[in-house]
Amino acid sequence: MFIKKLTHLGLILCLCSAFTCVASDEKREAEFAVDIQKTLNVGHAVWLEAEKKKFLGLYTDTAKNPRHGTIILLHDTGANPNQQAIIKQLRTFFPEHHWATLSLQMPVREASAPVQDYYALFPEAKARFLAGIKFAKTEKAEKIVVIGYGLGSLMASYSLTEKIADVSALVTISLPVPETSDVSAQTLQFIPKLTLPMLDIYGALDASNVANT
Repeated sequence: MFIKKLTHLGLILCLCSAFTCVASDEKREAEFAVDIQKTLNVGHAVWLEAEKKKFLGLYTDTAKNPRHGTIILLHDTGANPNQQAIIKQLRTFFPEHHWATLSLQMPVREASAPVQDYYALFPEAKARFLAGIKFAKTEKAEKIVVIGYGLGSLMASYSLTEKIADVSALVTISLPVPETSDVSAQTLQFIPKLTLPMLDIYGALDASNVANT
């Protein structure tokens, strides 16, 4: 167990040494939250807390009985918990099929930031992910499945390198492998460390760092 913790700490340090560790862009997150709540018509907003910071989640319960569990959704780079591509469709689809959904606001950088600037946010992303699991448990989720899209799938893989008993399975959609070689070498270590069932989904027209790796 001690060796596993050291290895995980090493991954964090490698990510933070390659890129200056920074916090999420709170102003941009606040703008997302305002815009989402103006037009939200399925589910409701919940405010969660991780590392003494509030962040938005969108929870949609199922009216179908029995409820099978809760699906936690993690969006792609620089997006939000109601991301039009993939995430919005999933968070509204599954409640019609006996699954509640909890879509989380992942940490974001400024709009002009390249994707490599996001890797230093992985520890913050994990803290939010754990807060999402805690919320799902308070809603009496018997099973928790995680679905990540794009960078969200990489954040999910990173967060689950240490086994979390409450999570039953992981689904990754368009899981990318970073093109920066030093970070790529570290993130490729996430997958072999996973001990839970995993389904990886990608398409032939996905980006090269998804389809060709």
